[in-house]
Amino acid sequence: MALVSRNTSHKSDIRAKVWKELRKVAYPDSRFHYDFSSFIADFEGSQAAADKLLSLHSYQNCSTVFITPDNCLEYLREKTLCAGIKVLMTTYGIRRGFWLLDPATIDEALYKYASTLDGMEKVGKYVSLADVVALDLHVGFMVTGTGAINHDGIRFGKGHGFFDLEWGMLFSLKVVHQDTMTAALVHDCQVLDEPLAPEEFDTVCDLVITPTRILKADSSKKPTCGILWGCLGDGMLEDIPPLQELRRLQGRREAP
Repeated sequence: MALVSRNTSHKSDIRAKVWKELRKVAYPDSRFHYDFSSFIADFEGSQAAADKLLSLHSYQNCSTVFITPDNCLEYLREKTLCAGIKVLMTTYGIRRGFWLLDPATIDEALYKYASTLDGMEKVGKYVSLADVVALDLHVGFMVTGTGAINHDGIRFGKGHGFFDLEWGMLFSLKVVHQDTMTAALVHDCQVLDEPLAPEEFDTVCDLVITPTRILKADSSKKPTCGILWGCLGDGMLEDIPPLQELRRLQGRREAP
């Protein structure tokens, strides 16, 4: 299940190159072992990278941030709650939609548990897209892990396009905008000097944050296309309820 890409070979070559190096510093997933096509791995130094992001005034001043359910961002989710900032996130593969972690309604002793994928759904609150709009959430940052990224902020994830869908849905709802900061938290071995070829729906990042440095992307024009319905891969619309809700909200009843 993935967005339909026109640059499949290019992206696959880049991922294979980076994943070989990432294997040396990554932690295995409890379900997917080292299958980087199925998850975004945690890695040595991820907490140091997260602390760099947490130290930014632009991050500290947010009332809400969106953080993907990637393994390398669990510590960031916990410490964001500790900072009194709401965390909007999705379940794995967006299959059970968006969830809101509000530190004002969660016992501090449960922040760490709430930051995990298992705990999120037990401690957090499910929110529909309509709820996200009604709550008037001001998302100041969108943070993701990724497979590979270059100095222009062009990122290739594990190949499914979930972050692009999350950006596209929230942009369509005007919850995020062109000036909403996007950041990728990665290991240094995932940062490439070479040019990468983005597609219309690829969500680039303003900041690339590693255990050793913070890089400001040379250019970071984020997509304004919303959801390109014709680019959804087989099964995506059927398996991702928020996409179905967005179609209803937009009054789309015809086939994509």
